[in-house]
Amino acid sequence: MELESALASAETQKTALPEPLSDKAVSSRADAVVFQGEKQLDIQQLTLIEPGTDDLAVDVHWSGVSTGTERLLWSSDMPPFPGLSYPLVPGYEAVGVVTDAQTHSDWIGKAVFVPGCHCFKEATGVFGGSASKLIVPAERSVLLGDTAGVEDVLLALAATAHHAIKVAEPPELIVGHGVLGRLLARITIALGHTPPTVWEINPERKGREDYPVIAPQSDMRTDYASAYDVSGSVGVIDDIIAHSGKGATIVLAGFYSDRPSFAFPAAFMREVTLKIAAEWTPDDVSAVLALRKTGQLSFDNLVTHSCQPADAASAYDTAFGDPRCLKMVLDWRGSHDNAH
Repeated sequence: MELESALASAETQKTALPEPLSDKAVSSRADAVVFQGEKQLDIQQLTLIEPGTDDLAVDVHWSGVSTGTERLLWSSDMPPFPGLSYPLVPGYEAVGVVTDAQTHSDWIGKAVFVPGCHCFKEATGVFGGSASKLIVPAERSVLLGDTAGVEDVLLALAATAHHAIKVAEPPELIVGHGVLGRLLARITIALGHTPPTVWEINPERKGREDYPVIAPQSDMRTDYASAYDVSGSVGVIDDIIAHSGKGATIVLAGFYSDRPSFAFPAAFMREVTLKIAAEWTPDDVSAVLALRKTGQLSFDNLVTHSCQPADAASAYDTAFGDPRCLKMVLDWRGSHDNAH
């Protein structure tokens, strides 16, 4: 399977949304990515739950592949997590169109972002967004408007980055230059703060940005007041401490499969504070949407690969194994064409 690069087209790709479809019967089944166990996945047709009064039926156009928590689910390295069991449907980055609704009938034909859901009878929804169709409570959906773009799958990661910045002082140092690290740096600048320094060990991920991206070993600073780790590597905490100043704050904004640890003496001498940034809130989503609307925040050049759901197995290998792949997206639009 040859994955088509979306560098030239994905960020500008837009889909005109259909006319309202309230008189159309909601399909009771959906194609979905299903994890059966360690590195075992396929596309299965699953039965959807019956929609409730406050639910939306959503035809998914694109779903993103997370290189953080979803990688841990795929490799079976996820620590004990509420509701975790196999088989499961992953994904918390879905963008689609509302095709049916009751209470929120004015949303029919509109684009929404869905950060996962629990709507399958034969599989657990952890996080449940990688499917051709979803049944999701309206309160869990983010209304996007009349058009949807593939880059909108990044909304949850951008909201996560925005939430992390509120945990401590804006980052002077960011560790990791994947999508989350880039969004964290871009939001820092969009909010009017000094551009941070970013550490990245893989030269293929340096990119061209409005801030310095360097290898950790080339950084001579030892006075960072605020550092954010989004690499997911517990071994980097000692390196961050060594480059921190007195009273520095280190924010753990990634997700770790191993128990985080660090050498105490260096942290003791610097009186370092460790903080953890967790899930985003609706306020973070609103803030990100506002920054995008004004043009202060761009999602350009972050979605780098896309593929058809039939090639999901190869797509996940690429997403987790190719450093050139920042964000892999599954394109579900053909599933609806086939269904109709």
